[in-house]
Amino acid sequence: MTFSEFVDFLNGIAWGPWMLMLLVGTGVYLTVRVGFMQFTKFGYAMKNTIGKIFQKQTAAGGEVTPFQALTTALAATVGTGNIAGVTGAIAVGGPGAVFWMWVSALFGMVTKYSEVVLAVKYRERNAKGDYVGGPMYYIKNGMGEKWKWLASLFSLLAALAAFGIGNMTQVNTIAGSFNAAIDAFGGSTQSTVVQFLGQTVPVSSIAVGLLVAVIVAMVLFGGLKRIGKVTEMMVPLMAAIYIVCSFIVIGANIGSLGKIFGMIFKGAFSAEAALGGAFGITIMQTIQKGVGRGVFSNEAGLGSAPMAHAASSEKDPVKQGLYGIFEVFMDTIVICTMTALTLLCGVESGVEIIWGESAGAELIIASFSTVFGGKFGSAIVALAISLFALSTILSWSLYGSRSCEFLLGHKVTVVYQVIFVLVVVVGATLDLKLVWDIADTLNGFMAIPNLIALLALSGVVIKLTKEHFAGKKLR
Repeated sequence: MTFSEFVDFLNGIAWGPWMLMLLVGTGVYLTVRVGFMQFTKFGYAMKNTIGKIFQKQTAAGGEVTPFQALTTALAATVGTGNIAGVTGAIAVGGPGAVFWMWVSALFGMVTKYSEVVLAVKYRERNAKGDYVGGPMYYIKNGMGEKWKWLASLFSLLAALAAFGIGNMTQVNTIAGSFNAAIDAFGGSTQSTVVQFLGQTVPVSSIAVGLLVAVIVAMVLFGGLKRIGKVTEMMVPLMAAIYIVCSFIVIGANIGSLGKIFGMIFKGAFSAEAALGGAFGITIMQTIQKGVGRGVFSNEAGLGSAPMAHAASSEKDPVKQGLYGIFEVFMDTIVICTMTALTLLCGVESGVEIIWGESAGAELIIASFSTVFGGKFGSAIVALAISLFALSTILSWSLYGSRSCEFLLGHKVTVVYQVIFVLVVVVGATLDLKLVWDIADTLNGFMAIPNLIALLALSGVVIKLTKEHFAGKKLR
């Protein structure tokens, strides 16, 4: 067995049926324990999260506002998975994969809520006075020192995963999108190439890598508050651009929506009924791809987002936990659905979908092009992917730093951050298939220590939730 085959084997475990059942099963268990609050308290959650977006929020030193904590977490979850991941899920699992993506998100809302509640409950102040938290801290402080090895395992996986899933793969996607846009507007990225690390690389890719590295360094070395301020401005803007453009494509195909939703619901239980039986897609593929891409996109259960939410100035764990519900709703129910409907509208307009693993962002580009034209369709997707990926890099730089700090102490984080910035340039220039696979695997295995802690500490989540809502008039 080659190393690549071994990585594929591990990836099959990390994102296989049993792991997905564990992820969704944990969400189902927690949902029952908290009384299906993502449904019964949905209005309350929205009023106390997005409903307060225009209210002035303040944070003391070492903290960010609750909304900045949300946007930092959303910056990581709203990434390339919302575009390329969704199109890939549909290409392999058919339109029915969208339904199972919704199902995983509905239960993932409570999983993310529970993660955030525990992160705020068990957080600490570090040597700089910043709030630090996440799975490693609620394992250590909630489950006890004897479980610190499990906390360290999570931190190791997260620190390594940050270089791949939160760095190299993201900047590589930005460079690829930028090059595709140049070619669409009549340029040629292959006309100016250089030798870099033993490869022939377009100069444009190196330029993208250097530019992104400078941006990441300026934000990362500015500390926690600068990351919060940048994501607070960036995330709403990038989400609005993408959602509005998607609505335009969907609006142009409004007459096809009934048929499209029919394909989604039929395909969820009978792929052959939705696709005419011509593509050999099984229901197991449909469920696995829908659930897998949903979890990959919103990260519910993986343990990454709690590290951002732990820095919130909010003192009530449940109030900050409500942002976890909104986060999954916005990432999967809204943005991923926009991608899915835009793609399927494109198919109805004549875009020929490529069924199989090789499908990617080119399908959504083709769908946007049916309304905006080839050049501007490419530009819209390139801009969206670039903003999504850049925001992911910024947030994962924080996650990696926090994980390194837990393992090796605060002083070592500067070294980690310098390496993180340098890796950005390398990531923009390499063929990263193997890196994608390794990063994807590490990202999946992060869930195991986190899920153990969520189940072990579920009683704390229930207690805090009941105390919060006991005799409270929902406002």
